[in-house]
Amino acid sequence: MAARPYSKLEERIGNRVVQWMSRLNVWAYRWSGGRLGGKFLQGAPVLLLISKGRKSGEPRTAPLLYLQEGERYYLVASKGGMSHHPAWYLNLEAEPDCEIEIGRQRLSMRARRLSAEEKAAVWPRLVAIYRYYDAYQQRTARDIPVLELRPRPAAGAGTNG
Repeated sequence: MAARPYSKLEERIGNRVVQWMSRLNVWAYRWSGGRLGGKFLQGAPVLLLISKGRKSGEPRTAPLLYLQEGERYYLVASKGGMSHHPAWYLNLEAEPDCEIEIGRQRLSMRARRLSAEEKAAVWPRLVAIYRYYDAYQQRTARDIPVLELRPRPAAGAGTNG
């Protein structure tokens, strides 16, 4: 049975709860180097995503679950199955260059949204680390984006032909 969509009131309350919990998680994560706030339900790992605010131009930090495969990191823009994309996703759409913090390590990355085929291939591995992703997708009519983050080339790096 598919979960019902959230009401407007549930989404307003949910947004406030997510904002409050995210601020607390970022503070605890940075204070402890990831020992606090570095794992979520079922042991899913958490990183801090630092993106550029699409309206403000200011850095924005969001704690997010992730799947790492080699140098690639996968993020799910689920927002708990709410009807709209999370702000961090919209920020990455506008400016794909970002940074992530894992523990006390900070990495420069570039994000891109996976195609439907690529999402289908990685989705089972994402659900394996956090089983609620399937329920979130069933709850909302929007296609929940999955993003791949790869290391950003160093400034000045490239080929000289």
